Amino acid sequence: MTRAEIVPRRVVRPLQLEVLRPGQMLSEADLVDEPGAFYVAVYDDIDDVVGVATFLSEPHPTRPGPNQWRLRGMASAPARRGEGFGTAALTRGVDEAIERGGRLIWANARTPAVPFYAAHGFVTEGEEFDIPPIGPHYLMTRRLADD
Repeated sequence: MTRAEIVPRRVVRPLQLEVLRPGQMLSEADLVDEPGAFYVAVYDDIDDVVGVATFLSEPHPTRPGPNQWRLRGMASAPARRGEGFGTAALTRGVDEAIERGGRLIWANARTPAVPFYAAHGFVTEGEEFDIPPIGPHYLMTRRLADD
């Protein structure tokens, strides 16, 4: 039985580092530790953390407004991809953002992840861009409430 919970930052960091910043030391990795952020961990049936995400209260980069959330550090355990853990982390995070008054979620999505986000209601904005040393990304947005 999978469960997704709001957890302390220390719970999500190991999987984020393994998947998103392989070979980097924690001090080198640009992983978030911001006041007001919340962290989601997805646990499998044996209580291993198999999916994670970080949500920050941060305005959209080109259309700032109130109650906007940035999604960062989304990752699933490599050996467990395709089992719905990313969806569980995203769904729990979106629900939490809505509970906190969220009106919009945005992310700089890695290009290979664009179909995943699109399947969950995100739309791309603008052209592909590069974030060294990570690679190509798209700005993606999902409205949570009408303005």
